[in-house]
Amino acid sequence: MSLKKQMEQGLLYVEYGHESLEDQAYEKELDVKRKKIKDLMHLYNFHTLPSDEKKRRQLLEEGLGRAGKNLYLEPPCYFSYGCNTFFGDDVYANFHLVVVDDVTVSVGDRVMFGPNVTISPTGHPLAHVYRRKGAQFSLPVTIGNDVWIGANCTILPGVTIGDRCVIGAGSVVTHDIPADHLAYGTPCRVIRRIDEEDLLTYKKGFPVNSDWNK
Repeated sequence: MSLKKQMEQGLLYVEYGHESLEDQAYEKELDVKRKKIKDLMHLYNFHTLPSDEKKRRQLLEEGLGRAGKNLYLEPPCYFSYGCNTFFGDDVYANFHLVVVDDVTVSVGDRVMFGPNVTISPTGHPLAHVYRRKGAQFSLPVTIGNDVWIGANCTILPGVTIGDRCVIGAGSVVTHDIPADHLAYGTPCRVIRRIDEEDLLTYKKGFPVNSDWNK
């Protein structure tokens, strides 16, 4: 099976050292994509001013699979490929977002990321004999609409986070989280459903002020 198909089907693969001409050509294609996003994000992170919104937007549009309207990524942020990450509209990410997007990462609309969030669709086998040869696997990650990912969270391969979820700070998300739930922990676990009672407080014991949006 080709390297491309191994990656797309979530199987074990290595990125380098293939003998077939087809795989060698794909290795070169991957290398070009990796270098492109590294160059673009180096410019974005270190050579644009915060006020230069037009230039930053241009770099994101050139490097990402989709940069939805009003996408704002606080630099520095990093991607493995960039072209495999698809952001919806009105997404905000605080400092140090890292996306290991060897395969597709889909982020919905109105998603918020705290600082130091890592999204890693790629992992490695437990058995060392495979890791010695550089083996890895990649499974797509999907984040729904209106999700808040707290600071210092890590989202692992194959995870889907449903719409309107809140993932508490410091969580390691190893399994799917159903829509409309608060979840946190290491490993991350569902704590409770987010319901109408949560419209009354913005933090436990802190009622929403009546003029909050006036």
